[in-house]
Amino acid sequence: MASTVSILGNPGTGSVIKNHINSHREFAITARVVAPKKPNLPELSIKGIPHTDLRVREVVQRQLQIRPDDLSACRKPEFHPEFLEEAYDRCRDICAEYAKTFYLGTRLMTEERQKAIWAIYVWCRRTDELVDGPNAIHMSAAVLDRWEERLHDLFNGRPFDMLDAALTHTVHKFPLDIKPFRDMIEGMRMDIKKSRYENFQELYLYCYYVAGTVGLMSVPVMGIAPESSSDAPDIYNSALSLGIGNQLTNILRDVGEDALRGRVYLPQDELSQFGLCDEDVYSRRVTDNWREFMKGQITRARFYFNQAEEGASKLDKDSRWPVWSSLLLYRNILDAIEENDYDNLTKRAYVGRTKKLLMLPLSYTRSVSASLAF
Repeated sequence: MASTVSILGNPGTGSVIKNHINSHREFAITARVVAPKKPNLPELSIKGIPHTDLRVREVVQRQLQIRPDDLSACRKPEFHPEFLEEAYDRCRDICAEYAKTFYLGTRLMTEERQKAIWAIYVWCRRTDELVDGPNAIHMSAAVLDRWEERLHDLFNGRPFDMLDAALTHTVHKFPLDIKPFRDMIEGMRMDIKKSRYENFQELYLYCYYVAGTVGLMSVPVMGIAPESSSDAPDIYNSALSLGIGNQLTNILRDVGEDALRGRVYLPQDELSQFGLCDEDVYSRRVTDNWREFMKGQITRARFYFNQAEEGASKLDKDSRWPVWSSLLLYRNILDAIEENDYDNLTKRAYVGRTKKLLMLPLSYTRSVSASLAF
């Protein structure tokens, strides 16, 4: 599993929250499941997934309703300024090392937002590494339970270490709800219990836990453009879509590597529609059926990216560049899979350094043109 830390970002916390309050209205989850093309079927079918059990709507409403006075009234943990500065510096360095393109995009954000996004990124990365990192062999339910206890502690002003302290400071400055963080940990629990997904509904749930949650964490920090304040629910939906699209792309990029670990993050029922099964994945043979199957999976991921674009254009103007960078980077990974003739069993699609650097001015142009469109 490669969980995505794709993050959707106004000059100052107070104005962010006010924009959110003004935009408060009924929030409806509109995330959709897109089935791949079956042989001889002319178009994609789309149907909704109920989110009642996930309570995403309640999370968004809670984040929209938090007032500046609420944050000011909360007793903030006290850190020595030099300690806090070092904590954020470490988060910055980790983000710069492991998410270079996204990190460069964050440099246009206000300092306050940069630090908060780096702290969120680092916590998500550390959570992911519990399952995928060098010490994953020691992973157990007890480890994740302890990690969740640490999460509650840092939200309550009792960080365990310096990196936790950066997030503790962040959650006392921005209207962040704990549930998306807890849900991400639940995604890690799924990873140690489950290695197959019968259908896309199951896979979508997994993608929400490990990646859609990042969008819910990020919007309160990145902010919503004042002229788009009435569109807050749509922007949250777009943030979810970006996370889902990124995770689906991670899955398609890493099919061969995951298979070596006995994991198949592909809908079993859709594999069978194309005459495929796990053995075809393990054998690493790229057949015509595999290519047709992959075309549908790529189409689905692009669908979610299309859903994400509108919301990316409605974030605060200083926060759009890193989001557009993520969108374009992950779209290019899908392009790379196609350029490899859909061989993601023996080859790992990647975007080279030069191409990534060329994407930065393009993503910046997209973020600026979105601002001019209003």
